Amino acid sequence: MNDTNVHLQDSASETGFPSGFLWGTATAAYQIEGAAREGGKGESIWDRFVHAPGTIADGSTGDIACDHYHRWSDDLDLMARLSHSAYRFSIAWSRVLPDGKGHINETGMDFYEQLVDGLLARGIVPCVTLYHWDLPQALQDRGGWENRDTASYFADFAQAVARRLGDRVSAWITHNEPHIIVYHGYVDGTKAPGLRNPALVGPISHHLLLSHGLACQALRAETPHTDIGMALNFAAIEPATDREADAEAARTLDGLWHRWFTDPLFTGAYPEDIVPLIAQPPDLIRSGDLETIAAPLDFLGVNYYTRALVRAGKGGPTDPRIVPPSGPLTTMGWEIYPEGLRATLTRLHRDYQPKYLYITENGVAFPDTLTGDGEVHDAARTRYLREHFLATRQAIAEGMPVRGFFVWSLLDNFEWSYGFGQRFGIVYTDYPTQRRIPKDSATWLARVAATNGGTVEE
Repeated sequence: MNDTNVHLQDSASETGFPSGFLWGTATAAYQIEGAAREGGKGESIWDRFVHAPGTIADGSTGDIACDHYHRWSDDLDLMARLSHSAYRFSIAWSRVLPDGKGHINETGMDFYEQLVDGLLARGIVPCVTLYHWDLPQALQDRGGWENRDTASYFADFAQAVARRLGDRVSAWITHNEPHIIVYHGYVDGTKAPGLRNPALVGPISHHLLLSHGLACQALRAETPHTDIGMALNFAAIEPATDREADAEAARTLDGLWHRWFTDPLFTGAYPEDIVPLIAQPPDLIRSGDLETIAAPLDFLGVNYYTRALVRAGKGGPTDPRIVPPSGPLTTMGWEIYPEGLRATLTRLHRDYQPKYLYITENGVAFPDTLTGDGEVHDAARTRYLREHFLATRQAIAEGMPVRGFFVWSLLDNFEWSYGFGQRFGIVYTDYPTQRRIPKDSATWLARVAATNGGTVEE
């Protein structure tokens, strides 16, 4: 991230992590802010989706979530006590532009300005995600990401935010996990807007990528010296056996999940082997689109949680099937596989040569409980983070340009379609009282951050 915007202690590189390495946590606006109808905020697709019967596992909503909108100052104090050097958060598009375009809600913009200023006052680098899945409902009513115009509206949103905050923000992340938006928002319908239409994979993904490129142009115009990237989710995809059909199936799934997004960003073309598998209307890709999408990035954000073992289905290698995981699992049912993080970082560096890599999400959900003395002893989470930090350190030793690590998440929060049933936070949220209780993992992470990884093995 831009050195002129980063104010960190100079830490010894002999710890295995570069001097100035960023240690922090990540959150998303809808998952923590609450205040769903306050301060002039417009309705988002998640505000609409959660109130539809049967969409959320425990019947909850993010209307209040962690009440961060009102408790932001205390939450920033907590980050400072936990030795954060950076914080990744997202801006709710409908809080800034209630209709998705046009009128700017100054109250909403003021909220994010005070958040950025509060971080800087505490010596914490602000890293802003512009889109973490919460499209304004007014734009969804106009076709959402199926409508090409939404890409231009997103660029206007990026420009408005950068014009107000760009002199203080160290890094912009345009989108978080477009793969999840496409496959869970528009194919299986488990996330907002809850559509089920596989034919939309091509149009939705292209318009998301196009919106990224247009937003990059807007951000460069407003803040030419600020770093820009995108956060993509990566699983360590491996064949379940040594059969050639399974190896080909694994490559197919990698193409559908990963290369469909990374190739346009870094090579200016969709992967040839996957194009026949994803329908793209004849007029979808227009002259100049791919050049816009492939605008040079300053970094690639890597969200990593698990691996996927793949076998060929009845349809052969183009019909990839994921084998149920075994071994140690999280409460999300995900295999704990830290070696996959190192492999992912290595592969991305080898295939695409991004300037820098940031681990923009990595964390774990476990069934945390408060003890009688009001503490949360989450040794399994500490062990999980240690193993992934060590995998990152090894990747750095092998030449991977990793510059920071953002743990998911600061707080237990509204975990999308799972509601409040999954706890990813290093800080326990007691939802009835909104009391924040740092878990043992938070205390351990604070020591690691304060020593730039020097205590990671303790």
